Amino acid sequence: MLTKMGSLEGRSVLELEDESLSSPRMISIKTSSLDAAPRRYFCDVEEISCRCILRRAFNSIRIVLLSDKLNILVLCGPLAILVDKLTSHHGWVFLLSLLGIIPLAERLGWATEQLAFFTGPTVGGLLNATFGNATELIISMYALRSGMIRVVQQSLLGSILSNMLLVLGCAFFGGGIVHSNKEQVFDKANAVMNSGLLLMAVMGLLFPAVLHFTRTELHFGKSELALSRFSSCVMLAAYGAYLFFQLTSQKNMYSPINEGESQDDSNSDDEEAPQISKWESISWLSILTIWISVLSEYLVNAIEGASVAMNIPVAFISVILLPIVGNAAEHAGAVMFAVKDKLDISLGVAIGSSTQISMFGIPFCVVVGWIMGRPMDLNFQLFETATLFMTVLVVAFMLQEGTSNYFKGLMLLLCYLIVAASFFVHIDPKSIQDKPKKT
Repeated sequence: MLTKMGSLEGRSVLELEDESLSSPRMISIKTSSLDAAPRRYFCDVEEISCRCILRRAFNSIRIVLLSDKLNILVLCGPLAILVDKLTSHHGWVFLLSLLGIIPLAERLGWATEQLAFFTGPTVGGLLNATFGNATELIISMYALRSGMIRVVQQSLLGSILSNMLLVLGCAFFGGGIVHSNKEQVFDKANAVMNSGLLLMAVMGLLFPAVLHFTRTELHFGKSELALSRFSSCVMLAAYGAYLFFQLTSQKNMYSPINEGESQDDSNSDDEEAPQISKWESISWLSILTIWISVLSEYLVNAIEGASVAMNIPVAFISVILLPIVGNAAEHAGAVMFAVKDKLDISLGVAIGSSTQISMFGIPFCVVVGWIMGRPMDLNFQLFETATLFMTVLVVAFMLQEGTSNYFKGLMLLLCYLIVAASFFVHIDPKSIQDKPKKT
């Protein structure tokens, strides 16, 4: 088109008139001066560019929203809003919001993976862990603003348990089944370091709970909150140091450890290419985050009503159901990488996400609650703290050898079933909805 425009500009009036005699199309657009032709052509360029932009936008929408059958659940989001506006059925609003967030969380993880093609493996792994936890953090912010501190605590705790037991267990089990003829290996040093950070998070949660239940506070009801806020600041500083250490010292953390097989891996990696551009990835991350934020508000507002309507404890909803939805992206990604024998990436997604929630998500909510005037603390009650402590110990023992197989994955999944059953029969002393009604 540009060459055609250039040829028009360099030709004389007589040449154009001669061409108009032999070209029916030129007869229809013939004008009295040469100025008219360039103006007409520039208009065509604008129309063509707009058409290209629209075509590219429709293609991006087709790839993001129509490429997966799971995305049919996106329609549940508008239905949840409609049901909330027209009726007072909190159970249906909660269920539809929950189903509507599932594909959004998965697409959020997918868009993060697309962006990781342009940022490199280390930054991409950190972005994957960060945006993988965006759903839980958004839900926590809305719950914290509504004063539902126990929902915040239990949903964040459930996210850690889900990543360490369910997501990692499925990754070990799936990878072990596909590669049953060998034992998969991963970087033991990174696994031990993440286990140490998780134990530090357990320490931060354990001391306020023990201080409260032993009634050894200097100022009852105040020292526990002050200790929680101080510990949260320390944990945030430790997580910042951990990020700095990762970005400067662990350049190949998210690459497979068995570099001897890098020839086959490089061939498979070369076949993978980003499906959307960098700016399209950023745009979709923004759109999906905003839509998740909208649905999270309806989800949080319907939790208590749904608990009563469905006769399910709030603790079970917060610890089991919400994290399963929020961890949809990590779940799919971790299993996919384990099946491809890239277990280090699976560990970076599952254990890295648990580390981020425990060392950043929980302390961040405490600090935000401090700013908002909400008494959010690190006292997660003895039952929840003991569950987290046992989970970290079990996972640490599973990771100490630096190898995995399907049996280890099965053990983690069975442990998660025990945890889920425990919270289904658990009565939260701070939740009125969980207390049995008197007959």
